[in-house]
Amino acid sequence: QVRLVESGGGSVQAGGSLRLSCAVSGAIASPNCMGWFRQVPGKEREEVAQIDSIGTLIYADAVKGRFTISQDNARSTLYLQMNSLKPEDTAKYYCAVRDGWCSTVVNYKFWGQGTQVTVSS
Repeated sequence: QVRLVESGGGSVQAGGSLRLSCAVSGAIASPNCMGWFRQVPGKEREEVAQIDSIGTLIYADAVKGRFTISQDNARSTLYLQMNSLKPEDTAKYYCAVRDGWCSTVVNYKFWGQGTQVTVSS
């Protein structure tokens, strides 16, 4: 069973930075994709950034140039460096893993519990 545990959320002023971490454990197939997603109450969960097992990166337009997804060498920890944060980035952020190449949020099987990010103006 794959287990994902996020950390690093918090409150920050607009323009600030946060780094989210996601500890990944369990057996994961190859190829695979790991990603960060976010959700605000009343809205659908949306993709933020994804990285597959050969290093392909995918970013949502809203975060390009501000957020960076990365992994440690063992692919046991997933990171999301968030710079130049905006109030509209406020959401609960989730990490997720899927067997196979990167895809849309509905195709992800394994999810963490989420970590809240709040950006004040």
